[in-house]
Amino acid sequence: MMLRLGLAVALLILIADQVSKYFLLDLMQQNPQGIVITPFFNLVLVWNTGVSFGLFQEDSTTRSWTLIGLAVAVLVWLLVWLWRAQGRLVAAALGLIIGGAIGNIIDRYRFGAVFDFLDFHVFGWHWPAFNVADSAIVVGVCLLLLDGFRPRSQGNG
Repeated sequence: MMLRLGLAVALLILIADQVSKYFLLDLMQQNPQGIVITPFFNLVLVWNTGVSFGLFQEDSTTRSWTLIGLAVAVLVWLLVWLWRAQGRLVAAALGLIIGGAIGNIIDRYRFGAVFDFLDFHVFGWHWPAFNVADSAIVVGVCLLLLDGFRPRSQGNG
């Protein structure tokens, strides 16, 4: 039951991520300077060739395939964890992470980089651009941390 929940969440995130990227990539290629939405939020066109927050950005095919391989290995580990998950919160959290990871793997395979487009800023400070997949991964990790801090009932041993 938890496996189905996690996979359903992963599928929803994957669809939301890929649909948003499909529509926004064309729009952003037509507006490479970005689109101002509010005083603190823009849509931008950023290609992240590295990993989280733009770390390890090197533009090479080898780097891209190495990151894809690493992401697939982590994905397999997450799927095993999901298969063994006992609670809905953990299953949903893992589904968020898995769906986001697959979305970014697809980008890296198709483009050699991950398409990021959400740009929040305040008082001259910009958070690194991100996408729906990144958001799902962060929320999923936060939910796993929350679950880790929840008190557990004393079982039979």
